[in-house]
Amino acid sequence: MIIDVHTHIFPPGFVRDRDRLAEVCPYFAELYSKPSQKMATADELLAEMDESGVEKSVAFGFAWQDHGRLRAANDYVFEAAEQSDGRIIPFAVVDPGDTDLTEEEIVRFRGRHIGGIGELMPDGQGFRLDDVHTMDGVMRLASFHNLVVMVHTSEPVGHDYPGKGSVTPQVVCDLAEKFPGVKIICAHWGGGLLAYELMPEVAEHLENVYYDCAASSLLYDDRIFRVAAEIVPEKILFGTDYPLLGQTPMLKRVRRQLDDTPHLDNFLGLNARRLFEDVRSPKIIE
Repeated sequence: MIIDVHTHIFPPGFVRDRDRLAEVCPYFAELYSKPSQKMATADELLAEMDESGVEKSVAFGFAWQDHGRLRAANDYVFEAAEQSDGRIIPFAVVDPGDTDLTEEEIVRFRGRHIGGIGELMPDGQGFRLDDVHTMDGVMRLASFHNLVVMVHTSEPVGHDYPGKGSVTPQVVCDLAEKFPGVKIICAHWGGGLLAYELMPEVAEHLENVYYDCAASSLLYDDRIFRVAAEIVPEKILFGTDYPLLGQTPMLKRVRRQLDDTPHLDNFLGLNARRLFEDVRSPKIIE
């Protein structure tokens, strides 16, 4: 089973209103104001999955500051998941700065096979991931409801790009240390955090931290797949950041690097399956 743990989908109306949304939301404009910055609907994601052979995809919307827009985007993701015959695993985007809203969103989707919370994008909503006061509510809710949390992460070095942000390995490491019972998926290889798992005192705090390869080809040489598989073979997850990158090209890159290793099946789906079985009802990955 191939599971893509990192895709974004938007309601068709949001896609049509791209220009207007870019005018009222600067962070959205940074990531999606240009036609070359792709947006996708659930139908387009499912078509991509059919073409690439991906059986299940985790999907979520965008870190809107406007709570009405955030709720509407979450509604769309969960409705799409319910109509997908189990192929879409829905995550709820929340605003950790608003504990009441966060609890409301998690509770109202609790009975609809929610897969997790995220993608959290602190720079988009104006909070800090290493602010314990802000993060306490969402992380306690994740722990209570046994949900995985996905966070956007980025590298403290290298080129700049839209949405890079300030969530560096140190920030995520601090979060994991403060909330050790919550399973966390770090997007984009954790901004390089996985390399620090070679330090025993760091690895001790990262027991429940996982890493996806979303947008990998825009950030790293493809040798990163082999390096990651050697360091944390049970904690690496296949993710694309679709529609930013297509699923088929990413699968080709992974297979070129891992085809002759024992890590390929774990990376493409088995690690994700075990993670979701552990944190949530197995029904979402049947």
